Amino acid sequence: MTDTKQVRTILIVDDTEVIRDLLTELLESEGYEVVCANDGIEALDVIESKQIDLVFCDIHMPRRNGLDTLKKSQEIKPELLFVMTDSLPDEMAEAAQTFGAITCISKPFDIDEVRKSVRQAEALYSKGSNVKRITTG
Repeated sequence: MTDTKQVRTILIVDDTEVIRDLLTELLESEGYEVVCANDGIEALDVIESKQIDLVFCDIHMPRRNGLDTLKKSQEIKPELLFVMTDSLPDEMAEAAQTFGAITCISKPFDIDEVRKSVRQAEALYSKGSNVKRITTG
């Protein structure tokens, strides 16, 4: 029997409550445990204290933006997978993938896009891959 890591607990990091609530409702209905943070500073506290398998992280937030959160989290848990979210895809979204995000999805996002992102993370874990980035088209 192999000890394959799976996505069980997902952290949602967004300064907009309605986005956190929407993603929480969707992901909990899919059977995942969901933890939320209002910004990157709270997210890093959660990452240090809980077993998190996947992070959906907004790029543009006050106090600590998503890109800085991604970079700092890699120092804490380098195996942690990130999906970046943003309403204005820009150079920060591209930089996030350069720094290890598996993908970046645009707001408002399609529910199927969220599900696809979770499946991408699960596929990486099932392969036992150290690859953190998937090129999406």
